[in-house]
Amino acid sequence: EDKTDYELYLPDEFRVSLYDNYLKEPIESGQIKYTGKETPKTPWILSAMPIILMMISIGFIWYMFIAQSQGGGGGKVMNFDKSRAKLNKPDGEIVTFADVAGLKEEKQELKEVVDFLKNPKKYVNLGARIPKGILLVGPPGTGKTYLSRAVAGEAKVPFYSISGSDFVEMFVGVGASRVRDLFTEAKKNAPSIVFIDEIDAVGRRRGAGMGGGHDEREQTLNQLLVEMDGFGKNEGVIVMAATNRPDILDPAILRPGRFDREIFVGLPDVREREEMLLVHTRNKKLDPDVDLKVIAKTTAGFSPADLENLCNEAAILTARNNLDSIPRWIFEEAAIKVVAGPEKKSAVVVEKERVLTAYHEAGHAIVSRSLPDMDTVHMITIIPRGRAGGFTAYLPKEDSMYNTKNGMKHRLIELLGGRAAEAIVLDDISTGASNDIERATKIARAMITQYGMSDKLGPMAYESDDEVFMGKDLGKTKNYSEEVAAEIDKEMQDMLNEAYIQAKNLLTNNIDLLHTLAKELLDKETIDAQEFEILYQRHLEKQNKNGVEPPEELERVQETEKIIEKTLKKDEDYKKDDNLKTE
Repeated sequence: EDKTDYELYLPDEFRVSLYDNYLKEPIESGQIKYTGKETPKTPWILSAMPIILMMISIGFIWYMFIAQSQGGGGGKVMNFDKSRAKLNKPDGEIVTFADVAGLKEEKQELKEVVDFLKNPKKYVNLGARIPKGILLVGPPGTGKTYLSRAVAGEAKVPFYSISGSDFVEMFVGVGASRVRDLFTEAKKNAPSIVFIDEIDAVGRRRGAGMGGGHDEREQTLNQLLVEMDGFGKNEGVIVMAATNRPDILDPAILRPGRFDREIFVGLPDVREREEMLLVHTRNKKLDPDVDLKVIAKTTAGFSPADLENLCNEAAILTARNNLDSIPRWIFEEAAIKVVAGPEKKSAVVVEKERVLTAYHEAGHAIVSRSLPDMDTVHMITIIPRGRAGGFTAYLPKEDSMYNTKNGMKHRLIELLGGRAAEAIVLDDISTGASNDIERATKIARAMITQYGMSDKLGPMAYESDDEVFMGKDLGKTKNYSEEVAAEIDKEMQDMLNEAYIQAKNLLTNNIDLLHTLAKELLDKETIDAQEFEILYQRHLEKQNKNGVEPPEELERVQETEKIIEKTLKKDEDYKKDDNLKTE
């Protein structure tokens, strides 16, 4: 009506609805003049650009992820079925038998393997077959892995090393696939050596599983057996494995044709320890007073790994003290540190506890010195170490393979010497002897249930560690009734009580030495073997002047009296039996 032109922009849907319902008839009849132009549309390529860019980004990320998963080293993320064995090629770091100290017999056994890899015709012409598998058995830290690397270094062949736990994953069939891939790679690079560390993780005895992970582990073990058994030729590939639990391995893996040869790698003796110390100290400066023979004697029971750690700790302590070379006392301190932990000189100890610790450690030392065939007292200290308030170190007289019944009984008396000293002098006892009592209880139980050293229960094994999947303590099988269990407890109680009484008697007979040694410990805090022996010999001289027999002689007299009593008792029993028969 006002003759004004209007421009109206509406959405397509609304515009169509408005036109159809209100504008169509007026426009067609000419009442409303209508002109319009189409809005230019956005090109489809621009509309699709965000989606295209997103797809390109996802594709790039996926490509990088796949590329990383197929790369070398430790980047295998998606290749679950591929072997995770580490390959040490001959041109890398080489370990030879010259780098392995001691273990002469073990190295001699393995030199045959090296000779076969170098000169196979020598054995083939004679119709000989090299062992397909070699199982290295021994405690942890004895050099099993290092010995296998020395075999590869001597033979100069590729060396594949893998842990038994690396085979099994949560996906079914992965372990068996990894075994196949490992042996395929080893055959490609033959002659080669495959080393499986801690094989008990995959080679445990079958049949005790409850499904699930056990089934997957059994599939992996079955594939390992197939690869070693020779369904396909395995020439030039030698399998070496290490374990400290050969008793739980599946019998099928130990039979000839798989692991033909079992080599025990035990703890080194004193001569081997000296050789190992020479190897570990060849790049270290030592003082002239350092005698490796003495150190080898003081480290009885140390594994090669412990000896290497000992030399390293000695070097660290030397640097801490700003010294140019390693002295003897540093080695002694490092040896004790490896066993008992570092000294806590800054720890605030109540005087009452210092006195208690001094008498406790003095009791151990005096009882040990008074008994025959016991280790030599090497050092006594009341400085806290680790969890212990004090520490008494012993120097073994010789390396022994067996423990005798009398030796174990004397060990019980020595362990209870600390508690006995507390009870005699202080008229009280403390928790400081808890570890001593625990160890004494274990020894007494082992004497009765494992070694058959009980006079009442006889030479019979009542406990064994033959369980497969249980832990150390829960895995002990008990093959006896409740009545026998009560007898075992009673026998243990009698054995420990007898040892405790004997410890008290020994210390009562040497009460002057107990007071003297405790006083010296309170003054000096640490007493070495020489100082202790001087105090002990002075005490013996004083006893001899007063007409008192030395403890060793008392021990012999007591043993003789016991033998006489047993003999008389047997005679009486025989007489009773004869009388019964006569009647």
